[in-house]
Amino acid sequence: MASLQITWLGHSAFLIVTPSGTRILTDPWLGNPSCPAPLAKAEALLPIDLILLSHGHADHLGDTVHVSRAADAPVVCLFEVGQYLAAKGLKRVYDMGKGGTQEVAGVRVTMTDAVHSGSMMDEGRIVYLGGAAGFVLRQSGMPTIYFAGDTALFGDMKIIAEVYRPEIAFLPIGDHYTMGPETAAIAAKWLGVRQVVPMHWGTFSILTGTPDALVADLAGSGIDVLKLKPGETAS
Repeated sequence: MASLQITWLGHSAFLIVTPSGTRILTDPWLGNPSCPAPLAKAEALLPIDLILLSHGHADHLGDTVHVSRAADAPVVCLFEVGQYLAAKGLKRVYDMGKGGTQEVAGVRVTMTDAVHSGSMMDEGRIVYLGGAAGFVLRQSGMPTIYFAGDTALFGDMKIIAEVYRPEIAFLPIGDHYTMGPETAAIAAKWLGVRQVVPMHWGTFSILTGTPDALVADLAGSGIDVLKLKPGETAS
């Protein structure tokens, strides 16, 4: 069986190809400043089997509607985000609530908490979209993945570790709006993962956390940090 492949598209957008070939796109803001131009169009990423949207901020919801339509791909998201997308005319919305699990495109998706907000500006007014979430992803032959979304460090990460035993964690490290490297390192240790994929860093100058700082904060832990450049793929 093939190995897991991870391509960073900048910010919190990743293309994850599972060992069985399922193509998962996370938080598809392809217009982010870090995304290489050849990958900034949905058509360059096709086929896409599943889109995971952690919350409703513009730097995550981004190009979700266009990508879902271009790929005919289902979007898994919070209920309120799903209502917003449906109102925009999107058909393939698989909304859910925290603690729930559903199987979509052959992947068992469990929604977890995330300590963050979620809203969009729409026609000059702010629309609250139910806060923020993370995801645990499970599929036969694949290491269990925890995609944290935008979040602060929170104690229930220990419960995520106990119940789901993730092996790989996608964690925000930029600081200011999310965890920085120091608290992301604590999260990684609480989660008991073998590898961290840093995200939500370097897009804007205010996001000062770096993978090198995370490596330093994890020194001696045995936890690997996957340092990707935008557009780079690791397997």
